[in-house]
Amino acid sequence: MNLFDLSGYHLINQWAGHHPIVDKIMAFFAQYALELYVVLFLLAWFTLPKSESEKRHALVVAGFSGVLALGFNALISQLFFRPRPFVTLPKDTFTQLIPHSLDTSFPSDHTSGSFGFAAGSWRKASFWVRWSFTLLAILVAIARVYTGVHWPTDVLASTIIGIVSAKIIWLINPVFEPLTNLGLRIFHYGKYAIRNSN
Repeated sequence: MNLFDLSGYHLINQWAGHHPIVDKIMAFFAQYALELYVVLFLLAWFTLPKSESEKRHALVVAGFSGVLALGFNALISQLFFRPRPFVTLPKDTFTQLIPHSLDTSFPSDHTSGSFGFAAGSWRKASFWVRWSFTLLAILVAIARVYTGVHWPTDVLASTIIGIVSAKIIWLINPVFEPLTNLGLRIFHYGKYAIRNSN
């Protein structure tokens, strides 16, 4: 194991197990990122002004960015296996706060998906969406190391995977416009809201 991962892991994980409230918060972010993003996506979709189509499309793009990032992770994990910290390190040198399977540590699905969602929102989503998505992604990345289930380079690489995935999806974003339009039609938003008001 490289020195950066060892020192970085212990720098963050050394705080685990000493502050019960902080431990619970970090464990929550480490385990329930997907559920938190679902809540944020729904909140953003239903609280935007009815006329706002572009920012709703940005939510659709952000969603697919996260999905693509997880797809890249699935491919990488088939090509490369890396033992998790709690498998590699002596048991008295770390603190593991959450249970986890013995699958590959690299890359981090939670972090890749989170940064896919976040980076996908950076271009055209609402200010509060961009910042909440990004803050959550950062917390998830830190929490995955804090709770003892990932190395620092797992989450750093996953951050890049998420951002690259978002760039790819934005390049082909017109492909997803029919899906956005379907959502707008169902809820009578955007041009459909204007049409129904006449």
